[in-house]
Amino acid sequence: MALEEYKRKRDFKQTPEPPAKVERGARRRFVVQKHRATRLHYDFRLEMEGVLKSWAVPKGPSLDPADKRLAMQVEDHPVSYFDFEGTIPTGNYGAGTVMVWDMGTWEPQGDAAEMRRKGDLKFRLNGEKLKGDFALVHMQSRRPGSKGTEWLLIKHRDAYVQEGYDIDKYDYSVLTKRTMDEIAGDQGSAEWKSSRKASASGATKKNDWLAESIAKADAKKAKTGKKSATAKRTRMNPTQAKEAWVGPPAKAGKKSKTARPASASAGGVKKKSQAATNTVKV
Repeated sequence: MALEEYKRKRDFKQTPEPPAKVERGARRRFVVQKHRATRLHYDFRLEMEGVLKSWAVPKGPSLDPADKRLAMQVEDHPVSYFDFEGTIPTGNYGAGTVMVWDMGTWEPQGDAAEMRRKGDLKFRLNGEKLKGDFALVHMQSRRPGSKGTEWLLIKHRDAYVQEGYDIDKYDYSVLTKRTMDEIAGDQGSAEWKSSRKASASGATKKNDWLAESIAKADAKKAKTGKKSATAKRTRMNPTQAKEAWVGPPAKAGKKSKTARPASASAGGVKKKSQAATNTVKV
């Protein structure tokens, strides 16, 4: 998918979302954004070919090889979506809270474009929460009405495997150390507005597959009980966190490395925080 689809869905005369711009350079970054929209899900994005190749993962990624996570490929996103964290206002498409759940760099285990074309993309992640070897495998779906966008996100066996991985234990932002509830309650969080109107339920029919998958995950989760994440964490405000994480553009021929700073003053050259208003979607 190209940015034409992203552009087609938006009227940039009425929405402050970032334009459909393909970036130059060969940086290899990834980001996982936890998104509490109509239903909770995770957006897994790989920076390649000047855009963010994106998949919606209802249950989120796992470090347990036994967990084969459904990952529905969605339209490419501009690289400017990489570090968005905040709230999409009620009444807009994808309304809800967005957290930068994990971020870092990735390394393809072969020719990335060719592996993706063949439907077997192998790569290594070097993030704060996700590390080691993974694969995105394209499914030959028999689901009625399928558009062939179903993939599986699978963890390979290596030193970073965690049997029985519980994603709920990691409900904090790698940027600001805030929980989803804290981000939702912060009136100062960036807001992105979409020109695409939401349906009465807050999602379009096009996303019914996602709501159904997440609903099943929620039902299963309710049986075992939800664990509370109440541990105290050091906090940085969004502006400080972004300055700490976003360093100068990577120079040609050098791989960019992402490291978790000890404080808001560590790592990266300070950059002006972006003015509020950008949009994401399910």
